[in-house]
Order: sequence, then C-alpha cells, then structure tokens
Amino acid sequence: MNRLMKAVATGIYLAVSLASGVAMAIDGAKLYKDKTCNICHGDDAKTPFLPDYPKLAGQNKKYLIAQMRDIKTGARNNGYTATMKGVVSLMDDNEIEAIAEWLESLGTKTEQALETKQEAWQKEELQYFR
Repeated sequence: MNRLMKAVATGIYLAVSLASGVAMAIDGAKLYKDKTCNICHGDDAKTPFLPDYPKLAGQNKKYLIAQMRDIKTGARNNGYTATMKGVVSLMDDNEIEAIAEWLESLGTKTEQALETKQEAWQKEELQYFR
C-alpha cells in the first residue's frame, strides 16, 4: 500500500508539474517576442516597423486567430503573408490563441476609457436636452 501511495503521489506531482509548465509556456507576451512578431509589429504591438504592417494591439482575438490560421493554411495569401507564413507555420493552435489573447488584452484599458468617456458625454448630452 505504501508503494502505491508513493506512486500515486509521484504521478500527481508529475501531472501538476507538467500542467504548470504548459501553462507557463502559453504566455502570449513571451510567445509574441519568442516567435519574432515584435520585429515587424513592434514590442508594444502598436508601432510596426513599416507603416503597411498592422497595429495588432487591441484587435479582436477571434479575428487575429482567423487571420493567423488563414495565413498558415494559405487561405489568405496576399501582401506580406509570405513572411507571416514562415512565422505562423511554426506555431501550434495553442500558441496562436495565446498570442491573440494577449494582443486583444492590450486594447482593453483604452477601450474601457473611451467607453467611459462616451457614456459620460452621452449623459451630459441627455441632460442638456432635458
């Protein structure tokens, strides 16, 4: 029984260790740099290297995932997609999703601030017309 408990404890320890390792590996900000996205799109994802490159910060996660997958599969093949294909072809779906989630999160504070200002303006406007 003692050996069984040690084996179970060891198995649980290994499972937790592996799971936390995977969770740490799926860090969108780190992947963004590790996969060299920052070279073209900027460290902050707001200041691209060339004006033709998109600003990715704050973009919708689903949109970003769709674009990266389409480039990876060849469904999207225009502009600078040849360069992108070389990068995204080395990413798995979990990495694509982690990067997209991180990029989307970069716009959250700005969007919330704008929504708050718009709400305040609308309240003032409504009071003005009463």
